[in-house]
Amino acid sequence: MRRDYDLIVVGSGPGGYVAAVRAAQLGFRTAIVERAELGGVCLNWGCIPTKALLHAADISHTLRGAKQFGVLAGGEHDIDLEAMVARSRKVAGQLSQGIDYLMRKYAIDVLRGSARLLDKCQLRVEGDTTTDLQAAHIILATGARAKSLPFLPTDSPRVWSARTAMTPTWLPKSLLIIGAGAIGIEFASLYNDLGTEVTVVEALDRILPAEDSEISELAAKELARRGIRLLTGATIAGVEVGDNGIDAELREAGGDTATERFDCVLPAIGVTGNVEGLGLEGVGADIRDGFLHTDGYCRTNVVGLYAIGDVAGAPWLAHKASHEGILCVESIAGVDGTHPIRPEHIPGCTYCRPQVASIGLTERAAAQQGIEVRVGRARLQANGKALAIGESQGLVKTLFDAGTGEFLGAHMIGPEVTEQIQGYAVALAMEATEEDLKRAIFPHPTLSESMHESVLDA
Repeated sequence: MRRDYDLIVVGSGPGGYVAAVRAAQLGFRTAIVERAELGGVCLNWGCIPTKALLHAADISHTLRGAKQFGVLAGGEHDIDLEAMVARSRKVAGQLSQGIDYLMRKYAIDVLRGSARLLDKCQLRVEGDTTTDLQAAHIILATGARAKSLPFLPTDSPRVWSARTAMTPTWLPKSLLIIGAGAIGIEFASLYNDLGTEVTVVEALDRILPAEDSEISELAAKELARRGIRLLTGATIAGVEVGDNGIDAELREAGGDTATERFDCVLPAIGVTGNVEGLGLEGVGADIRDGFLHTDGYCRTNVVGLYAIGDVAGAPWLAHKASHEGILCVESIAGVDGTHPIRPEHIPGCTYCRPQVASIGLTERAAAQQGIEVRVGRARLQANGKALAIGESQGLVKTLFDAGTGEFLGAHMIGPEVTEQIQGYAVALAMEATEEDLKRAIFPHPTLSESMHESVLDA
């Protein structure tokens, strides 16, 4: 059996389902192919459930410190791990049902199974039945998966994946995390708040290496103050996985090695694109370093074939995928005013405690481009709202072109900075200057006042 469509999307994550909805809104006869749950990894096993768990951990942290605010919370409190995980799964399930509703609302056909390109514009879906599809435009939104380490077996209950770490049935006393990017640091923050002794090993010389170095340094200081052990410039020389624990040989920056035992190990060393089994080789698609290569409008080198989200490469962020989904479909439809994606306009967020958020150029990136910058800094110790809520450890850092005053980027660490960074995202999109931001009036008392103070400092 063959079905004809105007546009087919493979994958229903935050890029795929958004692209399908926009296509249907613009009048395309649209289908979406999904082999697992609607919403993809982000909604079901990534962004949403982890934030539910991190919020639970934040509540635990707040209860522990309630006395300083004059609130007696009844002394020690217990962690109901089963209830915590159940709530995170409930939230994910609710949102997945919402996507199912959107598919029905916009008359988007949902085909369950695995997709494979037969030729340009031709796709086969194999599930309970086999269905051949044809469309002038096919968008691949198949996402990415975590990289594995060859010395770690995948069949041991003590070797955790991110999915295991989101649905634990027991709380380890000690946890080794390999990799100090956003995922590794979020899990380190979560399990530290739940009472686990956490050690993070990072081969590079600092944690959160994609962030501004000053922000990384402050994050490391705060996480270490919480009791999280951070080993940078370090590697794993060997691992033995036993029934009673993980024996890991840690090689620190100075070359010293020591074998330590942990209850569990969680690798968080990055991702690779889901490009296998799609028939890409048969159509000559350009795959580089495990990801589909695209231009600013999400077009691959194969006419009629597009890629969005994680499968199209860094940054691996849900909001990047959603933006690309709309951009790609509107470009196909010839919508006026469509602009190619600009990676420097994509904000990055890490939901540890304290939170980290950034957008635009770092000082180092600006220097590499030969741009002379003016830098502003505002520390939260001088922010009234931060002092009032007892979260005064943080920094807002802004960068401007020293010659033109153009706003180039912002880097933040502190409470709820993941909610505040959008202000700078709007400013960057509107090509704001320091004069524009100086004239803006920020409400008082708010954490966001420090965003203004940083601009004034520059």
